[in-house]
Amino acid sequence: MKKTTEKNLMVFSGRAHPALSEEVADLLGCGLVPQNAYAFANGELYVRYQESVRGCDAFVIQSHTAPINEWIMEHLIMVDALKRASAKRITVVMPFYGYARQDKKHRGREPISARLVADLFKTAGADRLITVDLHADQIQGFFDGPVDHLMALPILTDYVKNKYGDDKLAVVSPDAGRIKVAERWSARLGGVPLAFIHKTRNIDRPNETVANRVVGEVKDRICILTDDMIDTGGTIVKAAEACMEDGAAGVIIAATHPILSDPAVDRLKNSPATEVIVTDTLPVAPEKQFDKLTTLSIAPLIARAIREVFEDGSVTSMFDGHA
Repeated sequence: MKKTTEKNLMVFSGRAHPALSEEVADLLGCGLVPQNAYAFANGELYVRYQESVRGCDAFVIQSHTAPINEWIMEHLIMVDALKRASAKRITVVMPFYGYARQDKKHRGREPISARLVADLFKTAGADRLITVDLHADQIQGFFDGPVDHLMALPILTDYVKNKYGDDKLAVVSPDAGRIKVAERWSARLGGVPLAFIHKTRNIDRPNETVANRVVGEVKDRICILTDDMIDTGGTIVKAAEACMEDGAAGVIIAATHPILSDPAVDRLKNSPATEVIVTDTLPVAPEKQFDKLTTLSIAPLIARAIREVFEDGSVTSMFDGHA
């Protein structure tokens, strides 16, 4: 009897965003594992892989987009199927982590749903998570196992540098809580000035904020408004308007995750921003495309991270030691 020790990389895709998974698999030089996946009449989901996965190093890609509960459930079922089919190691790749905004309790009797999602994937059989730009860094500690937290920062800042060059820029955080991200942006753009929007939020009314004032110097500068996600667009558009009211020469919006729930597209179209830069961690439906929108591919970042994990390399080295 001869034992085979060669590792076997296999990539699996949910149905939420197959174009991203296909691009990742192409960059890795392997195809997606074929599978049968469908819903029963009552909405229950079914998944079965069409080839053996025994002993493989499995990477299961699924974007948690709308309808988010359905795609998270499919992701869990895919992991469970791999565990029961004797995959050696299962890495869950979630470019956008569903329920990440519910990372703590603001008031009594509230859930911490981000922790629940982590627990569900651990119970299903996941050994490791790979995700991009979590809403809160602490979510990495919710999963009982390794978590590779990737940053879209290099992709976004390289685009801005190549397009806007030495223009008089300022990096603006839409709130004080994300100033650390804005500091990383500033450093990668050569130390441009920083500012943030002082805002208030009514905890009883989700997706609504009041942009009060700009803290920092933005006059006569092109402001790069940075955030991890754009949902309904209310926060980022109000921040753009505040920058223009303070004398900014222009506004560019840059965010990793384009959730774009209604009425985000209309708000962004009519906003002072001249360009909205996002990545394709989430699919953007054709009816939500608009002239100002620029979508950058996140696939090279995810593919490299998968390769580093598979080859027991360093994911942190992808970000100059900052991850």
